Amino acid sequence: MTNMTLAIPDELHRLMRKHKEVRWSEVAREALWDKVRKLELMDEILSKSKLTEKDSIKIGRMINKGISKRHNV
Repeated sequence: MTNMTLAIPDELHRLMRKHKEVRWSEVAREALWDKVRKLELMDEILSKSKLTEKDSIKIGRMINKGISKRHNV
């Protein structure tokens, strides 16, 4: 198994130290697995898509325009 080091904010570390019974490395490992599974699913869905980057940009601009119009910006 590979080791990984990560930086966390001091406040988070302080709160985590209050719960020494929790195996924080296991919590982090589960969170990483969850994120990777979601990314893998997204990759699978996108691999079947015929939408191009140009199409995505066009749709994004249309959405932004609609939001601006709705909120009078």
